Amino acid sequence: MRKNDQIELDIVDVTTEGSGVGRADGLAVFVPMTAVGDRVRVKILKVKKSYAYGKAEEILVSSSDRTENTCPVFCRCGGCVYRHIRYEAECALKEKQVYEVMKRIGGVNLAPRPILPSERVDRSRNKAQYPVAPGGAVGFYAFHSHRIIPCGDCMLQPAVFHEITAVFMAWAAEYAVSVYDEQRHRGLLRHLYIRYGEQTGEILVCVVVNGETLPFADSLIERLRVTLGDALQSVQININREQTNVILGKECKVLYGRSYIYDVLCGVRVRLSPLSFYQVNRMAAERLYEKAKEYAAPAGKTVLDLYCGAGTIGLSMAGEAEKIIGVEIVPEAVEDARFNAQQNQIQNAEFFCGDAAEAAQHLAERGVQADVIIVDPPRKGLTCALIDTIADVFSPERVVYVSCDPATLARDVKWFSEKGYILREYTPVDLFPRTSHVETVVLMSRHNPR
Repeated sequence: MRKNDQIELDIVDVTTEGSGVGRADGLAVFVPMTAVGDRVRVKILKVKKSYAYGKAEEILVSSSDRTENTCPVFCRCGGCVYRHIRYEAECALKEKQVYEVMKRIGGVNLAPRPILPSERVDRSRNKAQYPVAPGGAVGFYAFHSHRIIPCGDCMLQPAVFHEITAVFMAWAAEYAVSVYDEQRHRGLLRHLYIRYGEQTGEILVCVVVNGETLPFADSLIERLRVTLGDALQSVQININREQTNVILGKECKVLYGRSYIYDVLCGVRVRLSPLSFYQVNRMAAERLYEKAKEYAAPAGKTVLDLYCGAGTIGLSMAGEAEKIIGVEIVPEAVEDARFNAQQNQIQNAEFFCGDAAEAAQHLAERGVQADVIIVDPPRKGLTCALIDTIADVFSPERVVYVSCDPATLARDVKWFSEKGYILREYTPVDLFPRTSHVETVVLMSRHNPR
């Protein structure tokens, strides 16, 4: 097999990144935007020792999973990978992929509980971070690149976000506001960041800038007010002058309204600032947190919530738990968590700012006992040091692990098993329909209970 060869290929599987997989000449051939059951004519783009990449030139036989794609930039944008198949087929793929990763990396031959699907497939997200292209257009990065594909109306985002992006692009073009150049580290506009409180209707608009101010801000604010009315509760800039791929800097300045918006999750009214962690699919997050609560069985127990963000998981359990202790490294999120507890009249929750591993060790040294520990780490998962602290120092009855990356989850489940914790049950939850991502919530408990 060589580059530019044309071959016919039967798609028999799908990778965790959403590419179809077939076999030819003893090689696995990865072909994006294909489905299991497709027979396709493929142009080979790259050949390695044991695998190859190709592009589908023609669908010769269509899979029964195929459906009509409704997004005009699906083939170019790096966000969605499953817009060409039925949502039921997507959920089945994600459930299977989580199981296979847990078996291969975690060494656990335990089937998951049925995946919990998203109630909304389109328009399900409450947050968007649009990179700004030259001329002020916004969009998303192409797959595995920093090339911006213009897309003001993304099918994953609420329709109101399209109105906001249109206002922003017209404003940026009219005033010729400079756009950030990654190579030269010059220009002002980096990202347009929007948050939406689905239950409250409140909207926060934040412009990420390579500077300290936003020129012609009054005009942008007035246009947003005319478009959004009372829904607009906050306009801010986020200052990011670093040469980095990290979207947000550490400082925000309010230009209009409040420094936060409100939403309601699992009956808890929560305050959200630009730097607060909050699940992007509120309805699916409620199903995730309900499952986490079921696994935690918090009634009468002390619950330690590591990586707590704005406190949403722990606060959703506070009505039954004896005590909730939350730890989060982002100061603004900790402030939000404390405020959320106060405004919801939750008296049995306290929150600490710090690194999860260091804070857990500090709490242990203070003699804090935890019956249940909840972890919701970033994609890189947990450190060995934190797992040691959880298992050896706290030794809780239960560990509930919420993960956005099945591979690091499976690795950590294996580490916990070496510490005497057994995987009892796990459930995939689809917070990210049409993308390759999937959440999983896991229950582990000690092999020999106290």
